[in-house]
Amino acid sequence: MASLIFITHPEVVIDPAQPITEWPLNAIGRRRMERFVDLLAGRNITAVYASTERKARDGAAIVAERLGLPYEEHEDLGENDRSSTGFIAPPEFWDVVREFFGRPHESIRGWERAVDAQTRIVTAIDRILREDQTSGDIVVVSHGAVGCLLTAHLQQVEIGRESRPQHPGGGCFIVIDRDTFTLEQDWRAIEDGFAERASA
Repeated sequence: MASLIFITHPEVVIDPAQPITEWPLNAIGRRRMERFVDLLAGRNITAVYASTERKARDGAAIVAERLGLPYEEHEDLGENDRSSTGFIAPPEFWDVVREFFGRPHESIRGWERAVDAQTRIVTAIDRILREDQTSGDIVVVSHGAVGCLLTAHLQQVEIGRESRPQHPGGGCFIVIDRDTFTLEQDWRAIEDGFAERASA
């Protein structure tokens, strides 16, 4: 049974002078992605995908290089579009995020609507599952908010009622069954490893 492993990028270099889409992983984030590759030992990883944002590409490159694989970039795997505001410092940022999930049919401060971001990420993952020609596990390196929106779809709940990654720095993952596009494992941090698969 092959899976799609969707991971949110871990810690980044926060630089308000640079576009958010160009922020790289910081040293902690890179080490955590290397730890994630260690977790993949013994799994048959046959494809790696990333959003076009720098932090996701950095993570995908770490995975792909260690596994001797190429990785593909897909724009539709990107985070919800926040270009209307650019960087917003916490705690105000988290207030806006709460509005984003709490009013999914509205554009909060010009951000991409949550319902639109959800449709985009679900469509992107569905397309990868349908079009990828390999037969093993797929790794997708993406982002936290769209990961939550994807989870809401998989859990068949309203946006904002889905389970969430709990690590404050990101670097959390879910596992999706490749054949059925259903949730196989809920959010876990890299440090927690994979849940044991139930015996057949």
